[in-house]
Parts: sequence; C-alpha cells; structure tokens
Amino acid sequence: MRKALRLRRLSRPHDDRYLFVPLDHSVSDGPVVPQDRWQELIRAVVQGGADAIIVHKGRVRTIDPAVLGGCALIVHLSAGTAHMADANAKVLVGEVDEALRLGADAVSVHVNIGSDTEARQLTDLGTVAAACDSWNVPLVVMAYARGPRIGDPKDPALLAHVVNIAADLGADIVKTALAHPAEDMADVVAGCPIPVVVAGGPASAHSLAGHARVAMDAGCAGLAVGRRVFTSPTPMHLVAELASIVHAPTDASLIHALTATLENR
Repeated sequence: MRKALRLRRLSRPHDDRYLFVPLDHSVSDGPVVPQDRWQELIRAVVQGGADAIIVHKGRVRTIDPAVLGGCALIVHLSAGTAHMADANAKVLVGEVDEALRLGADAVSVHVNIGSDTEARQLTDLGTVAAACDSWNVPLVVMAYARGPRIGDPKDPALLAHVVNIAADLGADIVKTALAHPAEDMADVVAGCPIPVVVAGGPASAHSLAGHARVAMDAGCAGLAVGRRVFTSPTPMHLVAELASIVHAPTDASLIHALTATLENR
C-alpha cells in the first residue's frame, strides 16, 4: 500500500503518466546551470508541471522544499563520469534508506546493457530492488543498450529485451531510448509489464514536442527529459508544453469525466 501511495505521487494528475526531469548530469558532465540559477531552474520545472525531478543525494540539500510543492522527488543512486575509462560504467553511490531520509518519493538507478560492466550493474540493480521492496519505495530504472557489443542502441528488439530486464529485476517504471523506427516503439511497450518512459534524446531537426507526441502515440507512459529542458532558454514553457502532451486526456478519460458530470447532475 505504501509503495502504491508513493507511486501515485509520481503522477500529479494521478493518470499513471509521467513527466520526469532528470537533473543528475552534474555528476556525469558538470553543472547543469550556474548555482545562482539553480533555484530558478527548479522553480521553472515545477511551475511548468513536471511530475518529478531526479537529482543526486547531495543536490537534494540545495533545494528549498517549499519550491517543490506537488512535484515529486526521485533520488538517483547511480553515478559515473565522462572522464572514466569506461564511460558506460555505473556504480552505486547511495542507498534507499538514505534517499528516504532526504524525503525521496522514489529512487532511480542506471543500467547499460552491453557495457563491459553489465554484470556489476545488474548486481547493483538487484541489490537496490531488494531494498526498495523492503522499504516499499518505487524504483525507476534508466535502462539503455550501450557498449562495445551494441550495434544499434535503438533497435526495437534490443530495446524490448532491455526494458524487460528492468521489469524482471524489480523496476516499477523503466526509462529507455525511443526506438527507430519510432512506430516500432509500440511493440516495445506492448511487450513490457511496467510503464515505459522515453528519454528526450539529442537535439535534432524535429521538435521535442513532436518527439513527445510520437512516444505517447506509441503507448509510452511518459517522458524523462533533462538536458533539453535545462539548456532551454524557456524551461518552464517547454515543460508546460510537454506536460500538456503527456497528460492529454485519452478517449477513455474523456468518457469517464463526461459520465461523472452527468451522474452529478
């Protein structure tokens, strides 16, 4: 029951759709914004309508709790830097109970399938999943196909395998790349027993809003977009646009709302 309550907090409208904004890049690549703009960025993301932000444990201490409001907090437990010999390696740098003491609603870990350290990362995932089960804490797994044995990291069949690894090892929500071709993402989602959210991907000719619509049309449960948000000149407006796409009413929800309105007359 307690995990269900925490999962509910990860979707502001409680529609089982999610817009997460990862801001954990300061460990892997360096500061996302200058420190004097940090609170401004958090405020913009929250006011734009993000369902949750994802940060490392130390960064939590720099966030004014009042700024978060109804936005959930996910503490990321994996780390690796761009300066490592293996850029695809990830190690655990935090624990579930530690995240809970910081006020986290959920935790996340990163796993790169096909990397040279895949075995260690899978072991770490199993450890965190067991702790999440003990503490009734939702687990978000960022699962990608990355490494020297990976030919196409967006291959639909490979992504279908990747998201099911996350599900089978205890994830409640899995984040991965959008398949190519994008329409095949529907098969990836259909074969996975847990919600699938997609990363924002690199900046390209197509808009992020278009990327979001393609993902949602394929049946994804939402998006996890970090870099393209915090590098935007207008992050609040961008988040608001994405939130309107992710949480757009479905035909079923429209019917439910209409039925409720008629019953209350």
